Amino acid sequence: MVKKFQQVEFNEEFDDLEAVETEEAADDASSITTPAQYDPLQRYLMEIKKFPLLTREEEIRLAIRYRETGDVDAAYKLVTSNLRLVVKIALEFHRHWTTSLLDLIQEGNIGLMQAIKKFDPYRGVKLSHYASYWIRAYILKYIMDNWKLVKVGTTQTQRKLFFNLQKEKKRLEALGFDPAPKRLAETFSTTEGQVIEMEQRMGDWEPSLDQVVGDDWKETRGDFIADETELFDKKMALSEIQELFSHHLVGVRDNLDEKELDILDNRLLSEHPQTLQAIGEKYGITKERVRQLEERLKKKIRNYIQEKIPDF
Repeated sequence: MVKKFQQVEFNEEFDDLEAVETEEAADDASSITTPAQYDPLQRYLMEIKKFPLLTREEEIRLAIRYRETGDVDAAYKLVTSNLRLVVKIALEFHRHWTTSLLDLIQEGNIGLMQAIKKFDPYRGVKLSHYASYWIRAYILKYIMDNWKLVKVGTTQTQRKLFFNLQKEKKRLEALGFDPAPKRLAETFSTTEGQVIEMEQRMGDWEPSLDQVVGDDWKETRGDFIADETELFDKKMALSEIQELFSHHLVGVRDNLDEKELDILDNRLLSEHPQTLQAIGEKYGITKERVRQLEERLKKKIRNYIQEKIPDF
């Protein structure tokens, strides 16, 4: 049994986009002969492949029509043409977090819908690049909300490893260093055992985009991924998101003391951040105290942004 998308609706008060599904349609017996042959992921990939990709001109025309008139059909076409992009991004996260891929896709689809609701076609940014940041935000929020369920860990050290381990490994590799557990343990002030355990939990499964979708299909998972385009578009999309945060950071600054402002400007926002020790020496406090202030500041910023941009 397969559910097929019929239309897209926008709630007038909340202005939220949601896919409305029709009744379950019966498939031919020859299509699925036994329950063991049914794979929800394969079936979903087959379904979204039926939706055509849009040209840049079609995308702009539909986006303008939806923005100006609220045309539901235009929104539907924008959503369905970008469902493969959601799958691609969900696969990126699934490489590191062994939660349900379909759950990640579902959350990513919600992010896609929010992106279309907020997208401004007059800014010259390609929708797929703008939407990718909303898709990632919703998937990451889902992971953060459910990370205890996948048993990643609950201590402060485990949380630090959960969110930063892969990034630190890539940074060390880029500098020509071997990201061995011992070196990583020193970086995160923990034990080699903790690092190894986290690596195992985060790396249980890594999908291949070259994997064939099914026995009767020649297509690979990579065939369902939307093509990436110009780096300029990506930078423009990121710039728009950064502009949104920069605007709200002004309100955050009004409620920070001298040390917090220093940490914000010279660590969190700086391209060449000062060390914890350097800031600590400036104020006569330990680097551990600076680290605590930084964590408190991050929490303060996160709470403020979530209050001002609840959909993000």
